[in-house]
Amino acid sequence: MSRAILGLWACAAAAVAQPVSLSDVRQLTHGGQNAEAYWAPDGKRLIFQTTRTPYDCDQIFLMNRDGSDQHLVSTGKGRTTCAYFLKDNRHIVYASTHLAGDACPTPPDRSKGYVWGVFSGYDIFLATDQGEVEKRLTEAPGYDAEATVNWKTGNIIYTSLASGDLDLWSMKADGSGKRQITKTTGYDGGAVYSRDGTKLVWRANYPQTPEEMARYKGLLADNLTAPMKMELMVAKADGSDAHAITHFGCASFAPTFTPDGKQILFSSNRHDCDSRHFELYLINVDGTGLQKVTDWGGFTSFPEFSPDGKTLVFCSDRGAKERYEFNIFTAKWK
Repeated sequence: MSRAILGLWACAAAAVAQPVSLSDVRQLTHGGQNAEAYWAPDGKRLIFQTTRTPYDCDQIFLMNRDGSDQHLVSTGKGRTTCAYFLKDNRHIVYASTHLAGDACPTPPDRSKGYVWGVFSGYDIFLATDQGEVEKRLTEAPGYDAEATVNWKTGNIIYTSLASGDLDLWSMKADGSGKRQITKTTGYDGGAVYSRDGTKLVWRANYPQTPEEMARYKGLLADNLTAPMKMELMVAKADGSDAHAITHFGCASFAPTFTPDGKQILFSSNRHDCDSRHFELYLINVDGTGLQKVTDWGGFTSFPEFSPDGKTLVFCSDRGAKERYEFNIFTAKWK
C-alpha cells in the first residue's frame, strides 16, 4: 500500500489489557512499501501489494510464506490495491487502474488536508495466479476496489461508488449477482467476512453534522475522502443488524475475524489519536474485552490469520531503515 493509504489510518479513556505476546516474528520483505499481505487457501503463499523498483506505485506480487520467490502478478501498469485469493487457490482478484492508463494516477491534492484518492479508474479484475487477467468484474463508473473473498461461500465483498456513495457491495466470483450491502451515507470499506460467511466487519466513517457531510460530499465529488475518524462496524453477511463495536473517535481499520469468529483483530491509533502510530488490538465481536496485541511504537496493521489459525501475517515499519518503509512480517499466534 502506498504512503497515502498507509497514512489514513479524544482517545477513549477505557483501560486496555496488557499486550498479548506474538512469538517467532519473521520479516519477509526488506525495503520499499509493502502491505496488505493475505494468505492463499493452502497456507503456502501470500499475495501482497508493493511499491518497489521499477514501479512508481503499488503493484501486486506473490511470494512463498517464507518470503521467497517474490514476483509480479499484476499488469505492471496503473496502480493496484487489495488483492485476494479465490478458494480454488489458483485465481486472484485485485483492483487496478490499468484500463484508465499505463501511468500511476495523479496523487491527491493535499491542499485539501490529509485526503485519500478514491481513483475513478479502479475496477476489480479476476486473474490467474500466473498473472493472466481473465475478466473485468466491475464496470460501474467510479471507484471499485477493496475486495476480499469468503472461501466457504465464494462471495466477494468490496467497496464501490456504483450507488453514488462509498458503499459495500457483494458479488459472486464471476462478477454476477451484485448486491448493495450498506446504504448509510459515508465511507464503508476494508470489509471481510467471518470464515463461516455469516458475518461482516468493516471500517466506516459516517458524517454526523451538516459541516462534516458537506466536506465529505465535496471531497467525494473530486474522488477524494478523508477517513481519519473511523469506527469498526459488524453486521450479518447481508448487511442487516449493522452496528458499531468501537467508539474511540480515532482511526480503527484493517479488521479481521479470528478463526472461530468470536473476536476481531484490527489496527488503531486509539492510544495516540490523530497520529500515524498504529498498533494491533483484539476485541470481542460485541465490542467488549479490548486487548492491545502489539506495542512497537510505529505503524502496524493489516493482520490476517493463516488458514490453520496458527500464524499471523501483518505489515509494520518495525526496524525500518527509511521513512515510509513498510515490510511484511509473520508471527506465531497464541
